[in-house]
Amino acid sequence: MNRMAASKKSKRAQRGAGKAKSGLPAARALEIVERLGAAYPARIELDFRNPLELAVATILSAQCTDRRVNEVTVTLFEKYRTAEDYAQADPDVFQEEIRPTGFFRNKTRSILAFAEALVERHDGVVPGTMEALVQLPGIGRKTANVILGSAFGKREGIVVDTHVIRVAARLGFSGENDPEKIERDLMRLVPREEWTDFGLRMIQHGRYTCTARKPKCDGCPVEELCPSAHSLG
Repeated sequence: MNRMAASKKSKRAQRGAGKAKSGLPAARALEIVERLGAAYPARIELDFRNPLELAVATILSAQCTDRRVNEVTVTLFEKYRTAEDYAQADPDVFQEEIRPTGFFRNKTRSILAFAEALVERHDGVVPGTMEALVQLPGIGRKTANVILGSAFGKREGIVVDTHVIRVAARLGFSGENDPEKIERDLMRLVPREEWTDFGLRMIQHGRYTCTARKPKCDGCPVEELCPSAHSLG
């Protein structure tokens, strides 16, 4: 290979290294991560005191606001303190206790089955690994990421919920539709030490600024970095 060909190959490699698989320049992605970090606190809005409570609250949060879940769990967590308590709960009673969160029958089945499996497989203790969590009823990868990141302080992945799916597409972070593929794209772009905090901030950004119907582009912390700014709503 002559010097000119080698030089061209090197330049192509350098250009390729500057972009993620999604096509978003890595420098822009990191700038977005930093700006979201400055704009939003890295906090989960569900109230909990331990991994079990967070697991239950996360299951309840499906198709429900965190505020409503917190209203329900104030009394729920006082009555049900251990996995054994949930496993022994009367399904008819339990579903009435969580009715305000919606889809209460499905959520009752998920939570009680989750608790029974905890008791049978893990002595009632929520495991702290992705592999063990996703084997439990009612726990998918998203919920497992919530538990690991916010209850155990472990960075095994990035939470991808409906807000993150929407915001990731608008920012150009991912062109995928499948949550696990979106998560992989995000994990390639975002430094591992930021995975948990980044996921929480993306959720807040989607909840309060980059909303589904009328995103608030004016004054958005990533306005000039977003390829979708002012094109929606």
